[in-house]
Amino acid sequence: MKTMQRSAAAVETTAAAVFRIALGVEYNGSAYYGFQLQNNELPTVQGALEKALSEVAGGEPVRLVCAGRTDAGVHACEQVLHFETSVMRKPAGWLFGSNRYLPKDISVLWVHQVTEDFHARFSACRRRYRYVIYSDPVRPALLGTSITWTHKSLDVGRMNQAAKYLLGTHDFSSFRDSDCQAKSPVKTLDGICLTKYGRFIVLDVRASAFLHHMVRNIAGTLMKIGAGEKPPEWMQQVLQARQRAAAGATAPAYGLYLVQVEYPEQFNLPRRPLGPHFLGAMPDVFAGTNDENQS
Repeated sequence: MKTMQRSAAAVETTAAAVFRIALGVEYNGSAYYGFQLQNNELPTVQGALEKALSEVAGGEPVRLVCAGRTDAGVHACEQVLHFETSVMRKPAGWLFGSNRYLPKDISVLWVHQVTEDFHARFSACRRRYRYVIYSDPVRPALLGTSITWTHKSLDVGRMNQAAKYLLGTHDFSSFRDSDCQAKSPVKTLDGICLTKYGRFIVLDVRASAFLHHMVRNIAGTLMKIGAGEKPPEWMQQVLQARQRAAAGATAPAYGLYLVQVEYPEQFNLPRRPLGPHFLGAMPDVFAGTNDENQS
C-alpha cells in the first residue's frame, strides 16, 4: 500500500513539474501587425510562435513573454522570449519542431532551459537596435522592406556629431510617441554610432530600455541633419525642447531591427553574431565599451 502511495505521489510531482524555456527568435516583421497578439486576430509574430510551440507541446497552450514588443513592420535578428510548460522536450525538439510549423519569415534560432528566476523582459540588462538606411538616387528593387531608402546623400560625420548630444541620461520626450505608456521619459543611452558600409548607413543604439518609437524618431531626426537640412547642433535644441513636434519625422518601421538583448552571464544564454545578415560581417562598434558611453 505504501509503495502504491509513493508511486502515485511521484506521478503527481512529474505532472505538476513546470519547465521554463528561453528561446532566441529571428523574424521579418513586414507581414505582421507587430509582435504582440491583437484582439482583432490580425497576424502577429507572437501568434505564429505560440501556435507553432503549442503544436510541439502536443496541444498544450503556450503563452510567450518577450524582451521587447516590436511594432508592425519592425524586424528582429534576435528577439528573446520565454514560456512555461509542463511538457518535457529536449531543446532540439523545441527548436526543430517549432521551425517545422512556423512560416518562412520567422525562425527559432536557439532554445535553452532556464531557471525560474529568468524573465525575458525583466532580466534583460540592455537592448540594442540597428536602423538600416540605404542612401542612393535609385530605389533598390531587391531590398524591399528590409531597409529604409532615401534618395538624398547623407553626411555620416554630421550625423555622428549630432548623435553625441544623445549619449547619457536625458529626458527623451522629444523622441517619444504620443501613445507611449512608459512611466518616465528619462532614459540612458550608453551607446550610439552611425557607420557607412557602401550605400548602407547603419545607426547602432544601445540602452537598458527605450521609449515607444524612440529609435525611429532619433533616426528621422538624424536623417534631416545628414541631408544638410539642419546643423548637428540642432539635435541639442530638439532634446532640450522635450516636445515631439521639435524633432524630425518618425522614420519608417522597415529599417529597424532588434539585434541583441543582453542578460547576466548566470543564465548562460547562447550568443550569436549581430545582424542583419545581408550586411555581412559587420564589426561591433561597441566592442570593448560595455561600461562606457560610446559614440
